[in-house]
Amino acid sequence: MNELAQCLTGDSAHTPPARILEALPEHLAHRRLAGSPHSIYEELWHAAFWQQQALDRIDGTEVSFPEHNDLTFPSEQQKRAETWAALSARFLAGAERSAAIANGPAAELEKMVRCLSAPGQPVRHMTVREQLESTAAHSAYHFGRVVLMLQMMGNWPPPSGGLTW
Repeated sequence: MNELAQCLTGDSAHTPPARILEALPEHLAHRRLAGSPHSIYEELWHAAFWQQQALDRIDGTEVSFPEHNDLTFPSEQQKRAETWAALSARFLAGAERSAAIANGPAAELEKMVRCLSAPGQPVRHMTVREQLESTAAHSAYHFGRVVLMLQMMGNWPPPSGGLTW
């Protein structure tokens, strides 16, 4: 597994997403800590949203840029419609698919992807590799927030272990 794939799913620069999410009960996933703008559930839903946007772009599906950041976090109805277990599985399946693409032929990683930008901004283009790098960085940012919330809840490290320093 190459380093990009490791960043998406493995034990690279941080604890793997699957380990961070393991054994986390639904009630803690939905708990909002004082001062935090989002719950763990909302952070993961947001990461899954952008991960799917990247995968759609890589597949050649043109996706529209959200009109507002609020649309990249779940509504109350969306939270009721998808359990924590289902959301976790959806994110992890997307991460595995992203890692498989990252481990694919080098020529495929150099293909250009059309990325819609915020209204009024020019359309951006990047390679599949760059799109996956952006996804890995974005997910790592949000998983850092998740780990901090887990630490604040006294629910860290996970059963399979994680960095505690």
